[in-house]
Amino acid sequence: MYIVFKRFTDIIIASAALILLSPIFIPVMIILLLTGEHEVFYLQQRIGFKGRSFPILKFATMVKNSPNMGMGEITLRNDPRVTPFGKFLRKTKINELPQILNVLKGEMSIVGPRPLMEVSYRLYNTEQQQTIYSRKPGITGIGSLIFRDEEKILSASSDPRETYKLIYPYKAAVEVWYAQNANTKNDLLIILLTAITIIFPENKLINSFFKGIPQRPKF
Repeated sequence: MYIVFKRFTDIIIASAALILLSPIFIPVMIILLLTGEHEVFYLQQRIGFKGRSFPILKFATMVKNSPNMGMGEITLRNDPRVTPFGKFLRKTKINELPQILNVLKGEMSIVGPRPLMEVSYRLYNTEQQQTIYSRKPGITGIGSLIFRDEEKILSASSDPRETYKLIYPYKAAVEVWYAQNANTKNDLLIILLTAITIIFPENKLINSFFKGIPQRPKF
């Protein structure tokens, strides 16, 4: 019942969001056409439900061929691969909005685990992969909320690649927690906390909203 209801609400919310956010979509698309690399959308293969690959859709924020440049899959603050307008889109998370179309296609959900590039997905062990991606990946989720400052953590590290690997055991534990506690109540709380976080990005409400989440270590 939860899965059926979730798909129904995904379609309703995504359809409404597509209509309500069109005043944002259209200007952003025009600006992207006129600036940077003159590319509006960026398609990237991510791992989703049951470990299947799918093309995630985002607004373009980086120069072409960026995955093969610099830090590859790792993006740092003030990353030279990010275009000036792209910095604004990434900071406000507007670059994530086209994923609404992934939701309508059934590849993603509004709430779920973070869809990872294959190189990052392979940092999880087989049991973690199967547990986490027994749920469709989401536009937002526990992992997205807890690691909203991931770029800051990596940028402060002397070795971002090693730090990236170090945070994954905790990231896996968080996503496993969600997979084992997924229900309508928690999904609604995640959506609410996501809205709060957009306005107050430095809030510390995550542990007040959700009991039993693995405690975050210091990185």
